[in-house]
Amino acid sequence: MSKLYLVPTPIGNLGDITVRAIEVLGSAGVILAEDTRTTRILLNRYNISVPLNSHHKFNEHRSIEAVCDRIEQGVVTALVSDAGTPGISDPGFLLVRRCLERGIEIEALPGATAFVPALVSSGLPSDRFCFEGFLPQKKGRQKRIASLAGEERTMIFYESPYRVLKTLGQLAAVLGDDRRASVSRELTKKFEETVRGTLASLIEHFTSSSPRGEFVIIVAGTSFRDHPEQETE
Repeated sequence: MSKLYLVPTPIGNLGDITVRAIEVLGSAGVILAEDTRTTRILLNRYNISVPLNSHHKFNEHRSIEAVCDRIEQGVVTALVSDAGTPGISDPGFLLVRRCLERGIEIEALPGATAFVPALVSSGLPSDRFCFEGFLPQKKGRQKRIASLAGEERTMIFYESPYRVLKTLGQLAAVLGDDRRASVSRELTKKFEETVRGTLASLIEHFTSSSPRGEFVIIVAGTSFRDHPEQETE
């Protein structure tokens, strides 16, 4: 019986793909892609000629059974998102769950995801953290942020350039202007940037410098101290 491969793709620099990912994509019978145009650029870079099918949040509900049927018929299937690891703030969960329900084997390859480089370069604790991904755009947004007021762990958010200032402002209103944070954008790309400071200073920075690219926001938890010697047992 065939299986479903979850294949991470580069978050910016196409050279960051793993050798194993290239091998799996090259040997697949079909590749499910969030945006076939984006994935085609990657495949062309590595001379991979495999049929592409669209698999995104707008069609995944109605296409899942057909995908599972093909896998059970022996078609080796690889799932990719536009960038990073499928299922991490991208389509993938529903298909994985249905495959498992139908007894289809899943194999997830390790690889790129945007929050890891943003977290480890932030200067904030990376031993314990919570990944919040994208906050709700409207309903439930303020409630979600309020629920994090007492969070001790480092918090990780994804955000678009259109809402990053709004998000920083809302976080500051709940967590405090002086809460330490880090904002990374365009990771692995030519104009990669990471800005560290307080939420207030980050708001000032991105008010004077127009936000561009995709953002990862890292925010210190309540247990963080600027100097390790301040930590108490």
